[in-house]
Amino acid sequence: MTTERAEDYLKTLAAIIKGKGYAQVKDVSKILGVGASSVTEMFQKLSEAGYINYEKYGGVTLTAKGKKIAEETKEKYTVLRKFLLILGVKENTADEDACKIEHIAKPETIDKLAKFVKFVHQPKEEPRWLDHFKYFYETGEYVECTPKNEENCPVHGKRGSKI
Repeated sequence: MTTERAEDYLKTLAAIIKGKGYAQVKDVSKILGVGASSVTEMFQKLSEAGYINYEKYGGVTLTAKGKKIAEETKEKYTVLRKFLLILGVKENTADEDACKIEHIAKPETIDKLAKFVKFVHQPKEEPRWLDHFKYFYETGEYVECTPKNEENCPVHGKRGSKI
């Protein structure tokens, strides 16, 4: 079992390695905003746990075990971020919250959210119920549009706001 901090390091390492093939202390230090000595200490722990290949003053790569954790953490983050964006959360807040939630959400929760995100992002018009949720969020008012009142519906009607 990895810690939240270790998962963040592994996810960061994977992103750096994807770009240039390896990572260095200074790369991680800059991205995570921590001192070089903290990064070196974490590299030693990750190496001892079998998550990275690390040699002092050299480049770091992920082991298969480390890559698996990094990919799982990134996948959880991506699902959570997309879900939060669907709800209308601002991008920077969605980024921060997804990064925090990714560490505590259970696999069952992530699986259901992933399926929900996939369902909502089907290649068609945005679901009408999502418009209704956005309207409810902004106004606190629940509106039900039916074929009989659609023209006057504040969400979808001709006289409505069409969010």
